[in-house]
Amino acid sequence: MKAARSLRILSAIVLGLGASGAHAAGFQLLEQNASGIGNSYAGSAAIADNASTIFFNPAGMTRLPGVNVSAGAAAIKPSFKFSNRGSTGLGGTPGVGGDGGDAGSLGVAPNAYISWEINPSWYLGLGLGVPFGLKTEYDDSWVGRYHSKKFSIESINVNPSIAYKVNEQLSIGAGVNWMQLDADYQRVAPFAVGAVPTYVGDLDAKVKMKGDAWGWNLGVLYQVTPATRLGLSYRSKVKIDADGDTTLTNRSVTNPFAIAGIPGPVNASTTVELPDTAIFSVVHDLNSKWQLLADVSWTGWSSIKSLGIHNSGNVPGDSLDLRFRDTWRVALGANYRLSQQWTLKGGVAWDQSPVHDPKYRPTSLPDHDRYWVSVGAQYNFNDRTTVDVGYAHLFVKSTTINNDTAAAKGTVRGDYKSNANILGIQVSHRF
Repeated sequence: MKAARSLRILSAIVLGLGASGAHAAGFQLLEQNASGIGNSYAGSAAIADNASTIFFNPAGMTRLPGVNVSAGAAAIKPSFKFSNRGSTGLGGTPGVGGDGGDAGSLGVAPNAYISWEINPSWYLGLGLGVPFGLKTEYDDSWVGRYHSKKFSIESINVNPSIAYKVNEQLSIGAGVNWMQLDADYQRVAPFAVGAVPTYVGDLDAKVKMKGDAWGWNLGVLYQVTPATRLGLSYRSKVKIDADGDTTLTNRSVTNPFAIAGIPGPVNASTTVELPDTAIFSVVHDLNSKWQLLADVSWTGWSSIKSLGIHNSGNVPGDSLDLRFRDTWRVALGANYRLSQQWTLKGGVAWDQSPVHDPKYRPTSLPDHDRYWVSVGAQYNFNDRTTVDVGYAHLFVKSTTINNDTAAAKGTVRGDYKSNANILGIQVSHRF
């Protein structure tokens, strides 16, 4: 069967999934397709023009006859350049070290989807993507090394889905999600020994953990008029218990007795409740040439107040005091049908950050509100095969940090100049 053959192809693609270094507002990735980049993801829960609707609104599968496959990738390059403005080290001493270079890293967010029309009323689908990802990495001896040197999150999400066409106007959809999360956190840790703790030098601390959990998503699609379509979708929270190990290695300890007391690898664990998301979208065909799109979305980032790392044995734990807030995103876009083959795309968006206070802005995520400006194009080879290309530039507000939440790590005080560039390609085909 064509559906079975397509499923085997997508199963092979998933073996290469796993975003590294990707970064969006917070550490959520909108880049679940590349076809939406050109519109700044306006209309994401209502457009349903290829199988990637499985992620944004599974009810959209009812607009896709036959078997549809879609796969693509987005290359994301954020830039975070820190300028020191009076950072301090241990005990309030003046901070020593450089500005850390550009902490942003190039990442790739791949995706793959397949939808299958069982009959005119029922549709099945499978989505594979990377809904969360982040990587920041500084020079080894930068001034904020006690806060972080490297912070990396990689994810993979498998999303079986089903949709039902109630009538010509209304469709509903649902899915379950299995998500795996990998985390890698590295920083410099001061080392003290003795009954009255005495600082004897620094250790390099590296924490690696992995965990997985289940979630769910729902969607509704309503055709108000032949020209206007509404979409509403919701993705649940996912609570992940992750475990792994913490490894400490000598960095600057010279006392041989102290060196002998450096612990070996110990067990590490944490729990994180990844946020839920709701999207409301509108798509309106103004005429045969112009299509208008709009999006309002909400993300429940307040589920993450802090990130605590628990270590076994005598190795102290660690904690990031984050105090994230819930966020909103608003996007507007337009498509212009230039010819039978070509459609041109454009979009803008305002994207609110969960990080809102310089005191709680972590060096591992020096995030702030941003504005999207994007362009794209779609080429139709025929009525079954399309290729989408999209580019977006993210303008990030001037970002101040004054993080003194952990006395043992010193204070990071300064400014970040940040931006991001996203380039993606998507290929979609209907059998």
